Amino acid sequence: MGKTDKGERVLFVGKPLFDKECLVNGDDGMKRNPEIGDFVEVPIVKSTRESLYGEALAISKQSLLHDAGVNAVVASCARSLGWPVIGETLAFIACGYSSRPVTFMDKRKSLYGKAFKTNIIGTPIIISTDAEVNKVVLQNHGNTFVPAYPKSITELLGENSILSINGPHQKRLHTIIGAFFRSPHLKERITRDIEASVGLTLDSWAQLPVVHVQDEIKRMTFEVLVKLLMSISRGEDLDILKLEFEEFIKGLICIPINFPGTRLYKSLKAKERLIKIVKKVVKERQVATTERKNSPANDAVDVLLRDVSDGASSDKQSQPLDFVSGKIVEMMIPGEETMPTAMTLAVKFLSDNPVALAKLVEENMDVKRRKLESGEEYNWSDYMSLSFTQNVINETLRMANIINGVWRKALEDVEIKGYLIPKGWCVLASFISVHMDEDIYENPYQFDPWRWDRINGSANSNVCFTPFGGGQRLCPGLELSKLEIAIFLHQLVTRYSWTAEEDKIVSFPTVKMKRRLPIRVAPVERTYHISVEDH
Repeated sequence: MGKTDKGERVLFVGKPLFDKECLVNGDDGMKRNPEIGDFVEVPIVKSTRESLYGEALAISKQSLLHDAGVNAVVASCARSLGWPVIGETLAFIACGYSSRPVTFMDKRKSLYGKAFKTNIIGTPIIISTDAEVNKVVLQNHGNTFVPAYPKSITELLGENSILSINGPHQKRLHTIIGAFFRSPHLKERITRDIEASVGLTLDSWAQLPVVHVQDEIKRMTFEVLVKLLMSISRGEDLDILKLEFEEFIKGLICIPINFPGTRLYKSLKAKERLIKIVKKVVKERQVATTERKNSPANDAVDVLLRDVSDGASSDKQSQPLDFVSGKIVEMMIPGEETMPTAMTLAVKFLSDNPVALAKLVEENMDVKRRKLESGEEYNWSDYMSLSFTQNVINETLRMANIINGVWRKALEDVEIKGYLIPKGWCVLASFISVHMDEDIYENPYQFDPWRWDRINGSANSNVCFTPFGGGQRLCPGLELSKLEIAIFLHQLVTRYSWTAEEDKIVSFPTVKMKRRLPIRVAPVERTYHISVEDH
């Protein structure tokens, strides 16, 4: 992309192998760069934008962008694809280890616009940092986009994983799991289960000289999730399950080479052992589920087994145990990454912001006093109606960017806001770029829970806030996740004070604390009223 002497925007069409600048000069407005090959310039004007793709193909002297087996030109999505094979992967990874991982996106956005081409992790892709473009990709009207994740993920999870399936099958699975997570029967029981698990975990912290928050919370959230999915409680079975799952999950982001000794090979073997353990549980429950078909489902195994028995899919009926076991294993993934990371970073951000912490203590102590006076138990609504607590959760999710984007593949040419996404190209809808955009969020790198009082509308319907994805694949456990974080924060701030050691957030390959966030806790009796001035 460049400009003519008249200041017109142009798209250079050629076969660039390296990140070289194409200069335009001379009477004919063209210059041949021998390192790139022949190219032509095409003025981009409003009247010709729609036909740019076809015209550019017709006049090109060489084969055009021939990446991923697709001949295409991306209007308004400028960028060389970097070095051969590796593309810009090294720059992308380097930013992930910095304090501002969005720098990779910001630099290219300032040069090429909010949607641009690049090549990362061996895949030529278009990255969108535009909230409106991301919204269209997520809504996926007409099934224009299908999931397209890095090869290591598809190799490990399989072609029929929850991440990869599309169409009616995905919609049905999303609907039945979402309905279960929102059911009144589950809300009452899961609130008690989370309270008990958080309570036991925090009890153990009082005996530890140093608490590594990241590790402790991972154990706790995995326990809650496995009970929700399979009704397995603390004990040897849970410990074995967690051991195998941790080995399995290590292969999600790795070099996709499968032979003995490689990370992918080890993770695939761990998955086989994991499926075997889960299948045993599912098989035992299959008979019990048939006998109590009319009673409420206790867990996700019940939900999936009943769906299989309804005959909704011939594929599921042919191998029901494999189908149910595979889906249960996939649904464990949020418990290993998303939830514990969000809770850990909430502690980190609050440790660095004493005013926000004091306000959180005030709100939670008020509700605790009311419950003690009335003798009533907490319910789902009590936690979800804590407005400042929910602000803290939203702000943590915005800054954490645990799910920093989603990968999709275009099944046909799609034009969104003047950007042409050609058939066959992958799109990375970048959530982190939107969440950290200073044009959307004032002082985006500042932890400011009060900003959510100033934002109009519900956070869940805000197109500029997508920590749980959006559209047809919006996380069905969204409210359940916020409940678990709220219960954890409530018990933590009403039972303990703490001092955190210095630690750093690392964003690649997944978001985590470099030193696992070590803190020292002290039990406190908060019988006084804390007054905090308005922020």
